[in-house]
Amino acid sequence: MKVAVVKYNAGNIRSVDYALKRLGVEAVITGDEEALRSADKVIFPGVGEAATTMDFLRSHGMDRLIKDLRQPVLGICLGMQLMCSHSEEGDVDCLGIFDADVKRFVSLKHEDKVPHMGWNTIGQTNSDLFKEFDKEEFVYFVHSFYVPLSNDTAAVTDYIHPFSAALHKDNFYATQFHPEKSGTVGERILRNFLEL
Repeated sequence: MKVAVVKYNAGNIRSVDYALKRLGVEAVITGDEEALRSADKVIFPGVGEAATTMDFLRSHGMDRLIKDLRQPVLGICLGMQLMCSHSEEGDVDCLGIFDADVKRFVSLKHEDKVPHMGWNTIGQTNSDLFKEFDKEEFVYFVHSFYVPLSNDTAAVTDYIHPFSAALHKDNFYATQFHPEKSGTVGERILRNFLEL
C-alpha cells in the first residue's frame, strides 16, 4: 500500500511519519501531484495558520489537487480546518470539501483556556475511522479554532461547547485532534484509516 503525506508550508509531518512507521508503513512525504494522485491513501496534516497556508496551497495548485483526490484522504488539525468552507483565522475561504465554517474559541469563563490543549474525550463516533469504538476515548488536542457540529460531524468533543472532533464526507475524513500524538487510541484510528 502506498501512503502519501502532503508536504506543504504547514505541518506536523515528522510526527505523522513516525506514527506511520510504528504501524509498519513507509510513507512518501511529497507535494508532487502525480505521487499524491497515485497513492492509495493520502494524509493532509497541519499545524500553522489558515490564511497563509491557503495562499500557499493556491499558489502551488494544491487546493484544486486535494479537492480532486478520489482515494481516502485524512486531514489532521489545521488540515481538517482547511477542508472546510471558510475560517475565521485570517478570514479566508478554504477548500470547501466540508460545508462548515471554522470559528474561533471564545472563553466563556476564567477556566476556559484558549487554545484547547491536552487530552479530552471523543464520543458520538459514526465513521469507519472509529471502527470498534464502543465508549468515549481520550485523544490529544491543540487548537484555538473549531468546527461547529454539522451534517458531516463524525465525532464530538465538548470544550466550552460541543464541536466536531472529526468529520467525514465521501472519501474525505478529518480529525481536529492529533491521532499521531494520541497513543494507542490514535494508532487505532490511523490503522482504521489505512484499512479503509
